[in-house]
Amino acid sequence: MVNISLVQFTPVWNDVPGNLQQIASLLKGVQTDIIVLPELCTTGYSFITREEAINAAEDLSDESIAFFKQLAKEYQAMVIAGFVEKSADKIYNAALIALPNGEVKSYRKTHLFFREKECFNEGDSGFFVVEHPLKDCKVGIMICNDWRYPEAARSLALLGADVIACPSNLVTDVWRIGLPARALENKVFVAVTNRCGTEIRQLEDGSTQTLTFTGGSVLYNFTGEPIEQADKTEERVITLQIDPTLTRDKHFTVFNDLLNDRRPEYYLS
Repeated sequence: MVNISLVQFTPVWNDVPGNLQQIASLLKGVQTDIIVLPELCTTGYSFITREEAINAAEDLSDESIAFFKQLAKEYQAMVIAGFVEKSADKIYNAALIALPNGEVKSYRKTHLFFREKECFNEGDSGFFVVEHPLKDCKVGIMICNDWRYPEAARSLALLGADVIACPSNLVTDVWRIGLPARALENKVFVAVTNRCGTEIRQLEDGSTQTLTFTGGSVLYNFTGEPIEQADKTEERVITLQIDPTLTRDKHFTVFNDLLNDRRPEYYLS
């Protein structure tokens, strides 16, 4: 059995130390094996220019990464957290995966959304699965808008994911239709950690951009049903116990297997 924790909160724009402190405070006393935080949880979401993203970017040796590595060690947990990653001259909307043994990886968002296309490079990490070093559990990562592409979740299922973690900054409610489908069609748990709150930024032309995030962080069962869900505005940690091994038999009748019955020779790419 594995405990998984979804941390929903309201990051403050461009306040990395304050956001890290808020995360630490929310997690006090939690006993868990996997921690999933929102997309861009260290900085806030509303980047307007690439220069802003460059100024906020961190590599895998910087302040936020050290914080999450320590968190993983302290809790003996896998920590998945959104941040702005720099690598050479590239800037990515990324998710850090910090493991209790000190290892770190990053997934770089494949399908950029809205103004992200002006601020970040398209992700080049590809999809991959991370094995928990202390638990029998394999976790795949996608970020927010990746949910709109069934190929993303299916790729992770084909790689053996038991759980798909989806750090998010969602501003609509249509994901409440699509993300449970990703769980059902792949027979995996899907952990969606969204943020709440509103960010208002002034654009270069003097107009304003207002984004209100829809909260509702939720763990979907492999049947597509929500196990527990936060409301739209609360700051809370949802911790639930799951059995990852229940996802591994992909049969849904004695004759039908979700993955083995695929006929990719007839699919268009």
